[in-house]
Amino acid sequence: MTGAVTHDPPPTTGGGPGKPLIVTEDAELLDDLLRLCAAAGATPEVHHSVPERRGSWESAPLVLVGDDAARRVRGAARRRGVVLVGRDQDDSGVWQRAVEIGADHVLMLPDGEQWLVDRIADVAEGVGRPALTVGVIGGRGGAGASTLACALAVTSAREGLRTLLVDADPLGGGLDVLLGGESTEGLRWPAFAASRGRVGGSALEESLPRLHSLRVLSWDRGDCVAIAPQAVRAVLAAARRRGGTVVVDLPRRIDDGVAEILAQLDLGLLVVPAELRAVAAGKRVASAVGMVLRDLRVAVRGPYAPGLDDSEVARLLGLPLAGEVPVESALLRPDGGKAPPGATVRGPLARFCKEFWERALTEGGGS
Repeated sequence: MTGAVTHDPPPTTGGGPGKPLIVTEDAELLDDLLRLCAAAGATPEVHHSVPERRGSWESAPLVLVGDDAARRVRGAARRRGVVLVGRDQDDSGVWQRAVEIGADHVLMLPDGEQWLVDRIADVAEGVGRPALTVGVIGGRGGAGASTLACALAVTSAREGLRTLLVDADPLGGGLDVLLGGESTEGLRWPAFAASRGRVGGSALEESLPRLHSLRVLSWDRGDCVAIAPQAVRAVLAAARRRGGTVVVDLPRRIDDGVAEILAQLDLGLLVVPAELRAVAAGKRVASAVGMVLRDLRVAVRGPYAPGLDDSEVARLLGLPLAGEVPVESALLRPDGGKAPPGATVRGPLARFCKEFWERALTEGGGS
């Protein structure tokens, strides 16, 4: 059980990671709290009462006070991020003790273990601004959504942003292949199929293949073509907590796993070739995606059919125009060129992507 007192919730840290502070003399409770800290990847500082060392109480990003120690910390300076932890579900006096020490939350073990692990993990990871998360989806097959997704990720990484490219289409052939890194060591989607609860952001990032200065979560060449929605939710949430940018290449079908991704996107790009059949197909895709994603924009790709331009395509779809996706001549060669999409710094596709990120990051307040 967890409960909030009339204070703000425990803060997340805006900078680097910090150590949680545990205050208790209850050996059994301390064992449980140390176990939960270990599960969250945090090494706590432990005291029996308010630390004598100046600043330790005030600077700890999270303070876990055992119910046995509530009276001993009653005179400590008031601060945010204090959680009173106990075991007696029927002790109504715990709420009064929480108010007396200025606690934000009252938590009872074992019911509140997962909530507490999540809060400790936030401290351990130094959670700040979440990643700007962009989904790219084709209005029809062959629209060039995967190419644009790769180009956006490559450009983001080149600009110095922590970048993760997520391949959400198990039938797309693998974005690691498109980036020329199918043999690069690292985990693929099937390794996360059993994920539940919280996935560590740092551990996720370090486990994935690194290609062209970015991390890639793609599919292997096995038979697994579906990941449980809970696992998708946990993995993408972990990716977003690391900050920077996350680019997701979306399939054109909307299942439960894709719906989990759409719910975490900041904006989506619908790539639509400028011809009438593609516009008609794109309208159906936009209708389905728009049920979950509020900010969906159209990126138009030429050449243009008679009577169409990018503004007209956007009007027909009823979507804001993100711009015209330019053609990268090197990518039209039979071998697709030696460099990945967007790697040619002065190429038109790289310029489009750089301008997109400048606008999107400004709108989102990120950097």
